[in-house]
Amino acid sequence: MSVATELEQVGDELRGAERLLLITHENPDGDALGSLLAMHEILIALGKDSLMFMPEQGFALPHEYREMPFDLRVDAPPADVEERLIVFLDCGNIDRMPVDFVQREGIRIVNIDHHHDNTRFGSLNLVMAGASSTAEIVFGLAKELEVELTPRIAEALYVGVVTDTGRFMYESTTPEAHRMAAELIEAGVDVHAVYRRLYEELPFRRLALQARALARVERHERGLLTLTHVKREDFEATGSTDTDSEGVIDRIRVVEGTAVAALVRDLTCTESGPQRRKVSLRSTDGRVDVSRIARSHGGGGHQRAAGFTTDSDMPSLVESLRSDIREQLPESSQA
Repeated sequence: MSVATELEQVGDELRGAERLLLITHENPDGDALGSLLAMHEILIALGKDSLMFMPEQGFALPHEYREMPFDLRVDAPPADVEERLIVFLDCGNIDRMPVDFVQREGIRIVNIDHHHDNTRFGSLNLVMAGASSTAEIVFGLAKELEVELTPRIAEALYVGVVTDTGRFMYESTTPEAHRMAAELIEAGVDVHAVYRRLYEELPFRRLALQARALARVERHERGLLTLTHVKREDFEATGSTDTDSEGVIDRIRVVEGTAVAALVRDLTCTESGPQRRKVSLRSTDGRVDVSRIARSHGGGGHQRAAGFTTDSDMPSLVESLRSDIREQLPESSQA
């Protein structure tokens, strides 16, 4: 089935639904949040009863997204959830939203995403691996549904595309992404204001946390793996939250010779059981497919950006990552 046909089918499904519930993955990034909000505004423009589901646990918004209008979100499934069309946005695997109700029998799901390893878990799937972002797909749906790009919709989509393309510097940046950005700016996006909100005006605690992370950088496999570890004590000492670790990996991925950058972040501890850790991976030049590494550890993502959660201790985790890199780059082990 062609992308145009899938786009039309999803458009028809959205037109035919009166009540919808929009969902993205836990620990959402700019593309997830921008796509979620834009899709909600598009549906509201069509006169639909749309709700955004964002449970409190796993949805602490990073500082840079604090002004996005999510005040009307719901943190528990509505009573009529089984009668609503569920729309997943930017979620490669249904398990990335760890709530039971989305897997109940009879639930109808539309899955809109751009991850190449998407498991196509929806009743309808609109998965465009060649798109720069899920926001780009939602942009196409707005056109399919003939919804005018209001400044509110345009800004949400712009946040999605600018963050997922790394300010239009990542390999995922396409001519379509630039054409989309131009239309969004014409629709009323204040580019400088968005830039300031996303990349400046950040709390000092984030800088203090980054300083601790950068002081702990390690290099392995002749520099091909550049890694750092943010511990719980770092968060406590700086008064930081988990979301303040945003940006650390971008600092270490630029080190000369790095093929894979890894940020290991301790998650909140429980009284019993091992320390859980979130591992974020970035491939700098495409030689290593980090989504392949992440999948082997139960996670997922893109070829250039992926992640997983583990309870491995640090020495075991580092050795595992070194082995994963050697598997894809056998020459890394050579002197």
